[in-house]
Amino acid sequence: MSIYDYQATSILGEVIPLSRYSGKVLLIVNTASRCSYSRQFADLQKLYERRREQGFEILGFPCNQFNEKEPGSSTEILGVCQTDHGVTFPLFEKTDVIGPSAHPLFEYLTQQAPFQGFDAKTKEGQWMDHFLRDKHPQIYAGNGVKWNFSKFLIDREGQVSGRFESIVEPMDLDPGIEALLHRRA
Repeated sequence: MSIYDYQATSILGEVIPLSRYSGKVLLIVNTASRCSYSRQFADLQKLYERRREQGFEILGFPCNQFNEKEPGSSTEILGVCQTDHGVTFPLFEKTDVIGPSAHPLFEYLTQQAPFQGFDAKTKEGQWMDHFLRDKHPQIYAGNGVKWNFSKFLIDREGQVSGRFESIVEPMDLDPGIEALLHRRA
């Protein structure tokens, strides 16, 4: 099994089999344009521009499940992402990533890459750990996505190569992306 066994609906309403991205290195991210982590859109776009010609794609999945930071319609989300954040990578329709209505893709991703905790060596990691344990213990429990801008790195064969929580900056993933781009099956 791989991510190629799933499909998702684009933000424009087209059902897209993820096998369309076969042979590419992917970064799958649940996004929210009104979240404090939305600052990461800029670096996600830089990564996309830097690595796209080498066979890299970012797939953004807007989500409104974490403090309701993506309440708009598909048209509104697309406008904000393109106009305010300069996003040109593919976006999908608003998607649940946790709970009983979670998209099967995200269930698969979190099964393949269980939650490993937040980096307790950093102030932001400590803060996020305490915040979720205190304010959202139901989200903290288990392996599900923990917050907006969780990132899953996928190799050219459609296998999950790594999971990176919200606090991990996109540019920190560049060496891993580069390694996957240069790895041959």
